[in-house]
Formats: sequence, C-alpha cells, structure tokens
Amino acid sequence: MAMAAVLMGLGGYLPPKVVTNEDLSATLDTTDEWITTRTGIKRRHVVDGGLSTGDLAVEAGARALKSAGHTTVDAVVVATTSPDRLCPAVAPEVADRLGLGPVAAFDLTSACSGFVYGLATAAGLIASEAADTVLFIGAEAFTTLVNPADRTTAPIFGDGAGAVVLRRGEPGETGALGPFDLGSDGARADLLAIPAGGSRQRSADGGPAHDVVPEADWYLRMAGRPLYQQAVERMSRSARAALDKAGWTVADVDWFVGHQANVRIVRAVAEELSMPEERTAVNIDRVGNTLAASIPLLLNHLAADGALKPGARILLSAFGAGLSWGSTVLEWPDLSVESVH
Repeated sequence: MAMAAVLMGLGGYLPPKVVTNEDLSATLDTTDEWITTRTGIKRRHVVDGGLSTGDLAVEAGARALKSAGHTTVDAVVVATTSPDRLCPAVAPEVADRLGLGPVAAFDLTSACSGFVYGLATAAGLIASEAADTVLFIGAEAFTTLVNPADRTTAPIFGDGAGAVVLRRGEPGETGALGPFDLGSDGARADLLAIPAGGSRQRSADGGPAHDVVPEADWYLRMAGRPLYQQAVERMSRSARAALDKAGWTVADVDWFVGHQANVRIVRAVAEELSMPEERTAVNIDRVGNTLAASIPLLLNHLAADGALKPGARILLSAFGAGLSWGSTVLEWPDLSVESVH
C-alpha cells in the first residue's frame, strides 16, 4: 500500500533584532529605494549576541510540535547552509534540546532549495518505514556568512527558521505531500559560493590559516544576473513538472509559494507559469532571503494571516546554490499556527 508524508504541524521563528534598509544605508553605499527596487526587501531579522542556527531551529521546532499536538517524533532533519559548526551536524543537538530523546537526527545542505529537498527526504524516511513521524526544520543564520561591507549581498539575506511535523498517511488525504521534481547543475556551482572554509581550501598550499586566505573568500560570492536567469528558468520548469506529475494545472493552484530570493524572481516565475499576482505569495519585504527557512516562514505567515484555508492547493518551488532546485504540491490541512512577526 502506498504511503505519503502528511503535514500535521507548522512553526516559525525570527530572531528579535531587525535591520531596516535605512539601517544598512548608514554604513553602506546604498539607499532604501535602491534595495527595495532591486530586491523587494524592506527589512530583515538577524542573529546577534551569540544566537545561532541551532537556537532558531529549536524555537521553530518547538512551535511546530505544539501545532501538531506532539511531544515525540521518530526523526529530526535540519536543512541549513549555516550550521553552528562544520562538525557535528546541528540536528542531534536540536533533538536533544527539544527533549526528543535518541531519535535519528541529521542535517542536509541544499541552500535555498533545502526546504523542498528536506521535504522529499522526510517523505522518503516515512515511505521506507524508517519513521512514522518526522520533525523537519529549515534554519539559517546566513547573515553571519555575508560580507557586511558588500552592498550587493548584505541587503539580501535575513535569518530565521521554519519547521513542519510530518506523519505517515495516505496519498489522497488533505495535507499529503504530492510528487516531487528535483534537479541540480553542479557545473554552475561557482555562481553562488563561499570559497574558503572547506576541504578544498584547507588542503591547498598554506592550509587553513586566515592570514593566507583573502578575507573576501570567507564570505558569499554571487553572480547576480546569471543566477537570476537560472532561477527563473529552473523554477518554472520544475514547477510545471511537479504540476504535471500531480495531474494539476496552474488554474488548480490557489497559492504559488516560491522561495523568497528576490521579488523580481518570484514575479518572473509566476509570469512564466501564468500565475496571477493575487495567488503569488510574497513576504520577502519583511524577512529577506532566509534560504532553507524561506518557504516554511512564508507558509507560516500565510496560515497565521488566515490566507490558507483547509483544502487550498499549494505549489511549492525553490532554487538555490549547487545549483539546485525542486518543487512539490500539497492540499492545505486544518492546522493551528502561531503567528511569526
């Protein structure tokens, strides 16, 4: 008998500190108008005072468990590109701090596509009978990896976490994740990358010492225009593939929930899909690009605002470093969700 991963809980968390475009303009050669016009972002939440990805994940995970009415799960998966440490993974510590016991726990890294890849991974755990319930969290403190002096990247990113609880269920029930479309293009990996810190840099002449590595190599490098083109093309194709696999058309979709990298990308993908603007979800103006946390935070905002009604058909699609991309669909279940500001 076929099994499906069914959404039964949702939670999100944003760190308290807010940085506005005006705040950035005080230290960067930029303006609120410049940032808003090019990205759609007005403000973002950022970690400080030692707050980490793990801390954000714990808060979002606790809220998702509360939403689900559960105190236990069989596995914890955390999608992040900004872990607390290179080793070990953050998920086991998150599981321990949530009081979940010695459950299976691991991280996955797929940058901005992390939430869709993580949903597919959690669904695989359930389908293989390795777990009946999974807590899956997308969490990022990525602003710690962005050069604060770079006006092209510093305004884009924000920190936060979003989490879901998934349970074993039947494919046809409300909340069941639909078919997935996943893909990658490693030949274009350098379009969005942090050169230093990994084994390639550490094994090179001079080793890992900071004084032999250009400071800029420790921060994100981004080739904006080719990334834009790739994002629009890959997300559009992937979204159509997921719809085709599900037997849906664009007219069947109540909400297009795309990764919030840049409002122009979201709008361009929606236009490629012939998705009306009123059915295209956006919250990047409030939170910036939160990578793996982007889609669950957007779902949390929509649900808490009353925009997601039980039975609503949702198309999810994301694109990120790797390059990687992915899409899936689901019908929204009846959930109790706490607001995230």
